Amino acid sequence: MIFFKRIFSLIIPVIFFACPSFSQTATLTGVIQDSVSKPLFGASVAVFGKPFATTTNEKGKYTLSIPANQRLKIVFSYTGLHTDSVFLNLAPGETKEINKTMKGRIAEIREVKIEEQSLKTSNITRINPKNVAVIPTPNQSVEDLLKTLPGVSSANELSSTYSVRGGNFDENLVYVNDVEVYRPFLIRSGQQEGLSFINPDMVSSIHFSAGGFDAVYGDKMSSVLDIRYRKPKKFSGAASASLLGQSLELEGISTNKKFSFISGVRQKSNQYLLNTFETKGEYKPSFTDVQFLGTFDATKKLEFEIFGNYSHNRYNLVPQDRETNFGTLNDAKRFTVFFEGQELDRYDAFTGAVSTTYRPKEKLKLKLIASAFTTSEQENFDILGQYFLDQLETDFGKSNFGDVTFNLGVGSFLNHARNKLNASVYSAEHKGEWIGDKSLCQWGVKVQHELIDDKLNEWYYNDSSGFSIPSGRDTLNPQIILNDVVNSKTTLSSNRYSGYLQNTWLISDTSKITFTTGIRATYWDLDRQMVISPRVSATYKPRNKKNMSYRLAAGFYYQPPFYRELRNLDGVINKNVKAQQSIHFVLGNDYTFLALGREFKLTTELFYKILNDLVPYKADNLRLRYLGENSAKGFARGIDFRLFGEFVPGLESWASISILETQEDLTNDFFYVRRNAAGDTIIPGYTADQIAVDSNRVEPGYIPRPADQRVNFGLFFQDYLPKNPTYKMQLSLLFGTGLPFGPPGNDRYKDVLRTPPYKRVDIGFSKQIVGEGVKHAPNSRFLRKFESIWVSLEVFNLLQVSNVSSYIWVTDISNARQYAVPNYLTGRQLNVRLNLKF
Repeated sequence: MIFFKRIFSLIIPVIFFACPSFSQTATLTGVIQDSVSKPLFGASVAVFGKPFATTTNEKGKYTLSIPANQRLKIVFSYTGLHTDSVFLNLAPGETKEINKTMKGRIAEIREVKIEEQSLKTSNITRINPKNVAVIPTPNQSVEDLLKTLPGVSSANELSSTYSVRGGNFDENLVYVNDVEVYRPFLIRSGQQEGLSFINPDMVSSIHFSAGGFDAVYGDKMSSVLDIRYRKPKKFSGAASASLLGQSLELEGISTNKKFSFISGVRQKSNQYLLNTFETKGEYKPSFTDVQFLGTFDATKKLEFEIFGNYSHNRYNLVPQDRETNFGTLNDAKRFTVFFEGQELDRYDAFTGAVSTTYRPKEKLKLKLIASAFTTSEQENFDILGQYFLDQLETDFGKSNFGDVTFNLGVGSFLNHARNKLNASVYSAEHKGEWIGDKSLCQWGVKVQHELIDDKLNEWYYNDSSGFSIPSGRDTLNPQIILNDVVNSKTTLSSNRYSGYLQNTWLISDTSKITFTTGIRATYWDLDRQMVISPRVSATYKPRNKKNMSYRLAAGFYYQPPFYRELRNLDGVINKNVKAQQSIHFVLGNDYTFLALGREFKLTTELFYKILNDLVPYKADNLRLRYLGENSAKGFARGIDFRLFGEFVPGLESWASISILETQEDLTNDFFYVRRNAAGDTIIPGYTADQIAVDSNRVEPGYIPRPADQRVNFGLFFQDYLPKNPTYKMQLSLLFGTGLPFGPPGNDRYKDVLRTPPYKRVDIGFSKQIVGEGVKHAPNSRFLRKFESIWVSLEVFNLLQVSNVSSYIWVTDISNARQYAVPNYLTGRQLNVRLNLKF
């Protein structure tokens, strides 16, 4: 409650900023209609940058009082139609009539342009890419914006990974211009990850589905993110610089309009942010990527496209010491570590694609895509930690409150890894579309070759407090016991074949009913499994309730294993792992209503997922360690809400809340309990022949999945000063209840503890120096060459909340207890950012 009180104390004064009063006004009136002269009910008429707005009635008429003797920008908008605007300056008492005809927005169905009354289903959320450039987060990425959407959760601000409705990040599909995107495989933590693949400066559209997506998308169980990069119409560019990195984007088109290009270079070093970690040391992260997209229109029917991405990532760490306080008010402890050694990680990846699009007829599109992905990853570290575990004084009345009262023990640990992985994925794909009068047919086939070559050698040695290894109890057979040992060398070469066929029908023009059926088929020659995924969806917009729409989606979603799912905790590859299965049921509703003189939309979705043939895994920060077998079944169910609209005129904001439950039941995860005078003693892994007769077998049954985050709340809010809209504020708020975790080992049934809730607020304040709306622009001839210049001050982790990313486990043999010491994420930090467009 204290957390939310702090949030509302910050938000409420901004939202309800006092509006100025004007003694002299003028009147604006008129009629707004669509392209066929039908009046539009609920169209918005607003004064840009001022708290004056209204909406049209059922006859399309409106009346609006506006300030006189001022040059104002009047904005006319309606959902699904192009926004229009005019500038005017009226005298006191003057009445002016302005009638508007709103034109239909052109939408793209896989690059074939048709009217907005399209045959695409509504099970896709469309996101304005302009919001990515202003969200005040450390990564400022598309994924950061996704994390504020319903059904999406994340508990690590340093990473671009996200969980959707109980799945992990391996279950999310990401496309850029029809090319599937892959993440690095050896990443363990957010500070190693660096840049997201998606360059936000190059993005033209963002489409996202949290479930129930169509058969045209590939074989993953949770979600799909479909990104389209921009096709330039003129020469322009953008640049940005901050304390965390720099970026440059250039785009242009030839004089004959046949060739266009867009390219971007980014460099990031989050060293400044990592200095807020409790582990002090010498951090040297460096992340760089270069992207290029070129398009050549040979004729009106034939188009060629080439895309390339190269990323060069380095992460060096020489840790020095760490001090962490943990526990409760009545039982507080301190964990102090002194380090030796270093970590050196290298990740280099290349993605390239060439495509040809041919339109022999206006309604037919044929596309060929050839793509390649290669990655070379190395992970090397030897880090020795010598630690002290101390008890702290918790009595407020004592002078030594918060100081060490006695030592619980000392110990040491040694982390070692020499891991190397090389992977390549080559694919050839054909996609086609045919647009009928009331139907849309889509099909595709794909052949993919995968080659993976890795050599893993890692282990963890723990000399815990209270004892050392070898122990005196083992004098007859002294030995050093290593934990989490993986020593393997693997080479995998395989082929995948997939295809899909989908058709969408417009059933009724008056009520606008669309119905989509599709089917996917995939075969992988490594496990020799063929999976078939039928999917169906429907949308319904009642004729007499234009502000309501309903949608229903159901289907089978198979996810064949790729690489990590095949490897168990000991590093052994199981080539017989089959595809995981998720059966989706999604029921959704969109309700559009008028408030504050503007249009808002409330989206609600109920979902239920039946999960079969799951490959269980243990999550440690960003590292997913699979058990390497299809040994579980499960479910995910919940409800999502999202309120979207212009809380202030001209700026999009939204709030979302999600309620989720996801659990799984593993086979053969039983354990035995021996009854004795001292109480119950758990004896896992024993068979009935190995224990006493008075022992009882216990089946854990359903346990929470690692991504079982019960409640999530996300907020993205924008505001500006009414008298001067060149001053803006952006706020990102995330709240998520605790995630399951447990002690090290293979026993998933022990992972029933919960981390503290994830709570984070990032806020940014920006000022426009050059651009539209700036009254007193600089007189510099150089600055006039820029389209816009913004300067921003950002505060990360505004409330200084210590969020937990993972735990290190310390065992005190003297009292047979294990302590989970939290690894905290970043603290509060300031950032200055400069954004230029030219």
